[in-house]
Amino acid sequence: MLILKQDDLQNVTNQAGEKTAVILPIYEFEELLEDLQDLASVAERRNDESISHDELLAELKRDGI
Repeated sequence: MLILKQDDLQNVTNQAGEKTAVILPIYEFEELLEDLQDLASVAERRNDESISHDELLAELKRDGI
């Protein structure tokens, strides 16, 4: 999980001095995108049926993994 530090961010302001945008390092932007993709995957699977750890292991063994 990405933790953004204020020191890593640059704010863009308008003529009135109001913050209008943020500039962040590309590696942090890419990590944010990965986090969003992970969250989307979790959301898509929230209604999936779950199985126990033992059942998972048995399935993997049965499939030769």
